[in-house]
Amino acid sequence: MRNDLYIKAHYGESIPRYPVWLMRQAGRILPEYRAVRQKLSGFKELVETPSLAAEVTLQPVDILGVDAAILFSDILVVPDAMGLTYEMIEQRGPFFPQTIRSEQQLTLLDENPDVLDRLSYVFEAIKLTKKELNNRVPLIGFAGAPWTIFCYMVEGKGSKTFSESRKLLYTNPQLAHELLERITDFTIEYMRQQQLSGVDALQLFDSWAGILGHDQYTEFGLKYVHKIASAFRGFPFTIFSKGAVASLPEIAKIESTAIGLDWNMDIQETRNLVGETRTLQGNLDPCLLYAKDSIIVKETNKLLDSFKSQRHIVNLGHGVYPDVDPEKVKILIKTVKDYEIKYN
Repeated sequence: MRNDLYIKAHYGESIPRYPVWLMRQAGRILPEYRAVRQKLSGFKELVETPSLAAEVTLQPVDILGVDAAILFSDILVVPDAMGLTYEMIEQRGPFFPQTIRSEQQLTLLDENPDVLDRLSYVFEAIKLTKKELNNRVPLIGFAGAPWTIFCYMVEGKGSKTFSESRKLLYTNPQLAHELLERITDFTIEYMRQQQLSGVDALQLFDSWAGILGHDQYTEFGLKYVHKIASAFRGFPFTIFSKGAVASLPEIAKIESTAIGLDWNMDIQETRNLVGETRTLQGNLDPCLLYAKDSIIVKETNKLLDSFKSQRHIVNLGHGVYPDVDPEKVKILIKTVKDYEIKYN
């Protein structure tokens, strides 16, 4: 691979500079993405059309110069393939016509769904993307963590509180664990097929980790994150549990090569927890990209100066916001690339 900085950083190997990529870089902010998107009936058509998913996956590599591509897809392909279909409504987000809130509703899910068949469009997109990348940079595959997927399957949509999901943990923990187990088993097979299709690394997104207290996240979240991460021991694997600040000591014990940090997680505190056994990814505030150019450069260099190890991957603490100017992203990336690493 011509640019393997991202992979080397996962394993703590010597690198001349820190690698940089951005969550949600594939799309949204780029006019080239919007041009593709406007030709289609909706978001799901783009996700489910391998040639177009590959095209928009490549755009940030070609236009922004990032050090890794992340497959253009959606975490909700998992419940969709399990039998709980969803719609993506413009300006509102995902919507599930049916939800899982009882044992009877659990029967809405298919028994032993065929991952390879139902998500064939994802694996085809991976193969096409790898071919077009031609070993320029690594390709990252991903999935949503079980707790986050559970939230959508129970709520049926996004929520400020996810009160229906949290209520189920108290009123029917047995059902909650059964659903989480099913999601976990399906996700392991899904990520394994991504691996077999050619991705160079994997990331598990637990977007709603922060809405649970420490004890509940340990029982209903991290238990299943641990199971998934253990299935990919030794492979470049990032755990990103947004908002789970209190659970960082437990996250640090899970076998993975990297831990993603949001902008409220302290890098030095996390480094003290993991030592040199993990690579840390993050954690610039996404809103920094609204600032003046000089402030973006200053804050990015401040982050880079804070690193006490070469085991770092530069990223935001969450995804790029859709109204960010791509030129601001280029400034961030250039600043990282111009920085001389101190820990060779």
